Amino acid sequence: MPTENPLSPNQPFNQSANQPLLLGAHFSIAGGLEKAVYAAADYGCTAAQLFTKNANTWKEREVTEEEVERFLTACRRTGIHQLASHTSYLINLASPDRVKHHRSCKALCRELLRAAALSIPFVVLHPGAHMGKGEKHGLARIAESLRRVFDSIPDRPVRLLIETTAGQGSSLGHRFEQIAQILDAAEAEERVGACLDTCHIFAAGYDIRTEAGVADTLAEFDRIVGLQRLFFIHLNDSKRELGAKVDRHEHIGRGKIGEDAFSAIMTEPRLAAIPKIIETPKKEGGKDWDRVNLDLLRSFVDPSIG
Repeated sequence: MPTENPLSPNQPFNQSANQPLLLGAHFSIAGGLEKAVYAAADYGCTAAQLFTKNANTWKEREVTEEEVERFLTACRRTGIHQLASHTSYLINLASPDRVKHHRSCKALCRELLRAAALSIPFVVLHPGAHMGKGEKHGLARIAESLRRVFDSIPDRPVRLLIETTAGQGSSLGHRFEQIAQILDAAEAEERVGACLDTCHIFAAGYDIRTEAGVADTLAEFDRIVGLQRLFFIHLNDSKRELGAKVDRHEHIGRGKIGEDAFSAIMTEPRLAAIPKIIETPKKEGGKDWDRVNLDLLRSFVDPSIG
């Protein structure tokens, strides 16, 4: 098992105001997994998210020793170790269909194994959709699936992060209570955590448009889930209105959430140690929007950038 990554997935929540700015984006792996790390460095990032395989297919892949070495070399050269992989969009641990459920569990196992081989400390997962079977059945199905997956790959230094969702269709994870229930029922506190997506929670009905709204929402998250269980944040504005339950990402400050929320999040001391990743649209109209969005977020912390 590679040991180069200094970030432990069991690292406790850190409220230190002396943390470096942990900011990045989701980057493409076209041309090699290590390309995402080098792209992050080109944008001045200190964190990154990537896929380790095609996210829209069930087809799996093994990472070779050469790929692992190139990836770890990129991490060493750039100093970027705050990394997460995102699972395939096809995975649905709540699926009532036996074949799809089995495929989902197997795909999650393979993703965790790839992340471990690459020394990626976090894997982000959309919890799943109950497909008409109801919330209670779906949540129980997810928890049982996680226990099965963890039992099949014990002692792996990767933390699985359950991402908040928008509540579209029958998807689960759009209420903090559901996230807490999944984490509790997984019965593996040291192997799970949460990933908070700003677009998703806004679409689910959490009003974060103001500094006070962010404070209230974080207080609710802390009370129900616990900030000590929050390990990753996705910073995305929303194309749709509050409570729409539609997942449509927009550029920072150009959607229905607005700049105030992101300024509050970027300057919140309790979130300083948590990597923050944008998943906003890429190049449009000749603009490099990753650079625009990242620079805007940095300006909230250092006004001289703006």
